[in-house]
Amino acid sequence: MATLADAGLTFTTTAHPAPVAAEARAAVLANPGFGTNFTDHMVTIEWTEGRGWHDAVIGPRQPIPLDPAASVLHYAQEIFEGLKAYKQADGAVALFRPEANARRFNDSARRLAMPELPEALFVEAIEQLVRLDRAWIPEGQGASLYLRPFMIATEAFLGVRPAKQYKFIVIASPAGNYFKSGAPAVSIWVSDYTRAAPGGTGAAKCGGNYAASLVPQAEAIARGHDQVVFLDAAEHKWIEELGGMNLYFVFDDGTLLTPELTGTILPGITRDSLLQLAREEGLTVQEGRYSLDQWRDDATSGKLVETFACGTAAVVTPVGKVSGRDGAFTIGSGGPGQLTAKLKNRLVAIQRGEAADTHGWIRKIA
Repeated sequence: MATLADAGLTFTTTAHPAPVAAEARAAVLANPGFGTNFTDHMVTIEWTEGRGWHDAVIGPRQPIPLDPAASVLHYAQEIFEGLKAYKQADGAVALFRPEANARRFNDSARRLAMPELPEALFVEAIEQLVRLDRAWIPEGQGASLYLRPFMIATEAFLGVRPAKQYKFIVIASPAGNYFKSGAPAVSIWVSDYTRAAPGGTGAAKCGGNYAASLVPQAEAIARGHDQVVFLDAAEHKWIEELGGMNLYFVFDDGTLLTPELTGTILPGITRDSLLQLAREEGLTVQEGRYSLDQWRDDATSGKLVETFACGTAAVVTPVGKVSGRDGAFTIGSGGPGQLTAKLKNRLVAIQRGEAADTHGWIRKIA
C-alpha cells in the first residue's frame, strides 16, 4: 500500500500472478522495437461525478471492461500522454520532466471537457508502475521504458454531453528506436491534408488528432517517406508539425527557428527543452511562422543548413529530404547536421544522468 496524501488516495497493489518469464522478457529487451511489447502491470484510477477520483489500483495488465455505449466509443472523449523512464549512469531509474506531462495532460483534459487529474497523482501513478516493472527497462543506446498515461470516458449513454464517469490508466512498453528505416535522416512528405484548424483541438493530445493523420501518414509511407508534414489550415502555406513531432530549422548564421504555438500545434516537452538548451548555447532562437516556399528556397540557396524533428518517442531526428506535389528538395548534405547532433547529445546526456541537470528536469525514482 502506498498513500498519496495530497490526492487523498491509497494505491492498492496486486502483483501479476503469472508475469512474463525472465527468459521471454530478456528476449524482448534484446530487441524491444517500439510500442509492440508491454510490461506486466498497469495503473487504473476511476473518476465519478460527485465523488471525484477513487479506486487507485496497480495490478496485472489486462483488458478493460467497457460497455458498448461507453462515451469514448461514440464521442471520442479520450486524451493521452507519452514520457519515458531511463536507466541512469549511476544505475538509478529516472523520469524526464513528468510534471510537464502532468500539466499538459490537464490542458488536454480541459479542452475535451474531462476532469483534471491532480499533478501529484499523475506523477505518483507513473512512479509506482515504473518501480514495479523496473525489470522491463532495456539497456543500450536509445533504449527506455515508454510510458503511456491516458484517460477515457466510460459512462454508458448516448447523448452529446460530457460524460460523468472516466478511467485513468497507465501502461508501459520497453522501447528502442522509433524510426525503423535505419537512415541517417528521415524523408518527409508535404501533405495536402490538414491536421488541425484554429479553435480546434490541435494543442490537445487527443486520439482524434492522430486518427486524422493516419491517411496522410500512409500516403507518405506509400511514396517512400518516413513521415508527413502538415501545413496550416487557413492558407495552407505555413509549416506546422509532423504527424506527431515538432520541427526546428537551423540557418547558416546559427539561428534556430521553430513554428510558434498558435493553438494548432502540440506544445512538445522535447521542443521546450531544446528551446532552453539552445539558448544556453548562446544561439538565437525564434518562434515564428515559416512557409513551405521559404523552406524550399532557403534549403536550395544554402541559407538553411539543417532541419530536425523532435518528440518524446524519437527524441531528435534529422530531416534530410522534403517532397511534395511541387517537387523535392534536400536539406544540407541530406544527413545529420552538427547542431542537430550537438543538441540531441546534450539532451540525451541529461536524460540518462551523464550530464549535470541544471534545470531540475530529472526525477529519480528507483
